[in-house]
Amino acid sequence: MSSKMTNWVLRERKNSPLFYAFFVTVTLTGFVTVGSGGQSSWVQASYLIHTLLGLAFCYFALPFLWCHFRKSLGQRRSSVLISGILLLIVLLVLGASGIAMAVTGQGEEFRWIYTAHFWSAFMVVAVLVIHILFHRFTVNRVRRKNKYELYPSIHRKAVSGVLFSSLIAAVGIGFISAAHHLTEDTYSSSPAVEPYQQTYGDHPFRPSQTETYHGSFIDARQIANSEICADCHADIARQWLASAHRKAASDPAYTTNITLLAKKKDITATRYCEGCHAPIALLTGELTEGGSHGGIAGTPANVEGVGCMGCHGIAKAVHLKGNGSYEFEPASDYLFQTVDNPLARAINRYVLKVAPGLHRSELARDVLSTPEMCATCHAQFMDREMNDWGWVKMQDEYSAWLDSPFSGQHDQSFSEGNMKSCQDCHMPLEKLDDPSADSNGMVRSHDFAAANTMLAVVDGDQAHFDKIVAFLQKNKMQVHIEKPVRKDATQNRLALSEAIRADSDTPAYYYLGELAHINVVVTNLGVGHNFPGGTIDVNEAWIDFSVTDATGEEVFRSGALINKNKDVDPEAKFYRSLPVDKSGKHVWKHDLFNMVGHAEKSVIPPGSADIETYAFKVPVWAKGPLTVSARLRYRKLNNQYAQWALQDKFVQLPIVDMARDALILPVRKKPESGAITPETALVRDQ
Repeated sequence: MSSKMTNWVLRERKNSPLFYAFFVTVTLTGFVTVGSGGQSSWVQASYLIHTLLGLAFCYFALPFLWCHFRKSLGQRRSSVLISGILLLIVLLVLGASGIAMAVTGQGEEFRWIYTAHFWSAFMVVAVLVIHILFHRFTVNRVRRKNKYELYPSIHRKAVSGVLFSSLIAAVGIGFISAAHHLTEDTYSSSPAVEPYQQTYGDHPFRPSQTETYHGSFIDARQIANSEICADCHADIARQWLASAHRKAASDPAYTTNITLLAKKKDITATRYCEGCHAPIALLTGELTEGGSHGGIAGTPANVEGVGCMGCHGIAKAVHLKGNGSYEFEPASDYLFQTVDNPLARAINRYVLKVAPGLHRSELARDVLSTPEMCATCHAQFMDREMNDWGWVKMQDEYSAWLDSPFSGQHDQSFSEGNMKSCQDCHMPLEKLDDPSADSNGMVRSHDFAAANTMLAVVDGDQAHFDKIVAFLQKNKMQVHIEKPVRKDATQNRLALSEAIRADSDTPAYYYLGELAHINVVVTNLGVGHNFPGGTIDVNEAWIDFSVTDATGEEVFRSGALINKNKDVDPEAKFYRSLPVDKSGKHVWKHDLFNMVGHAEKSVIPPGSADIETYAFKVPVWAKGPLTVSARLRYRKLNNQYAQWALQDKFVQLPIVDMARDALILPVRKKPESGAITPETALVRDQ
């Protein structure tokens, strides 16, 4: 061996203890994280130690690999050289992917980095074995007999370094795991307010249909604190902050109604609503005498409404009749989840970022992507225990969707297989900078765009209001004015162009003084449930139908705004429900605990249409042609309810035109009996 070669060997020996120490411990901790089959505290500690050791290995490996490479350049053993170069490439991939994950975490969009790291780790071991075997069987006999010559970088210090580093890694994992268990604060399963009243039986949450995985109460720390989620999911959090989900409890109309319910009955009755509007208040045991319901400003339940865990903590749908019919199961803790100091919080966030497997599996449960998830709250019934009468079905968007062509289970869509879920419409995929984004950078929107324009207007959120209006005007509802067909249309024998000879449509016109009948067809083309949906007893959806002559004079109107308060013509065609109480009186305050049935209910099922016929007399003074127009208009909350419910926050709520159509109709003067017209004259001459 030349002196130059000996120099590189000595350098390699000098750097080998740290190289082998970190290589072995990184390999061992890496395989522990992969093969553990779970993510307990010691496995999470292994992820942390593995990441730290991996970064150290990348640093200390460089001088060793450089010396090893320079030492091997002069040797004519192609198999060793090729396998060594391949091993170096795989090590670089392993190190680069590891550094990337250590810095950015395991985001879904860049899942391929984790995949590259995972497989390159196995390849490093495999190629290393091959490289050693090639070296072992191609080296000359003299060196093969001399252990120093055969493996010059492996010596007593290197072996001692491996043993020492392995021991330190094991102690570190044990220490972190033990520190977690010693400092963690046990979660309470007792109600937040005691004594806790169970007015509606021995179930703690009735009359809500909500369940918990252990049948008891949930610690507030396991369901509140959505701001923690915002640390990593900032863009999603910004959307949620503007959404109706976040404002489900602070909604001023809801606050008025839940206060009324607590006053007319008691706070335990508010559990009926709070399972969906304020799950924090329900599940922590606040809804008892001395506690606070979600309508109380400043409480965690009021601030968050339906927070992150309000949905992501749902493990399954208990049944599909609604009223909060879900089972809640909080996510498992990461290291130092309950410890309140900067270092512990930093470790907690970092481990979650580099080892999100547990987070992903528990907070992205399969139920979240199903319509059944939405059915737990967007379906509702009232029972005798609430209305002192009997069982009454109320809103049920799930059943309406199930009967629609979009469910894939409807008799008209079995052959199509073109299913659309609630999430496809109300949580469409969009590009966001979020760690949960898929490989295309797409994530489900958390705007939850629907039809609640009121919240955005009251809060002055123009951007969110514009999103809702755009959603309402997406051509999901259509209006069509049918051209009237006359059986007595006048005819003559004038020559016709061949291009129109086959046209069988008769002329559409009306005579002055004639009674006209116009059909307006409103079609639910793209709404996945009945139109309108939700709180149809207090929302307003109606047809604004108008007829004007050529001078702009109004001939007929139905559905106009009739005063400065912008009240709607009470004779208009409305799509709504009119709930009634036991005395047959209209339950107009949305105090549905008094409801026993409907005096009227008019909705359009998905894929169906409604025809409204308008009759009016064409005045003799009208100047033709007539312009017939129809608009489907929508306002979140009718004026009577809005003024009562919004109280000092009342503003004139905007009206959105969801669809429209227009038709031009000629007007003719009806000939007197026996009078000669150009048409009749031509017929007589024949």
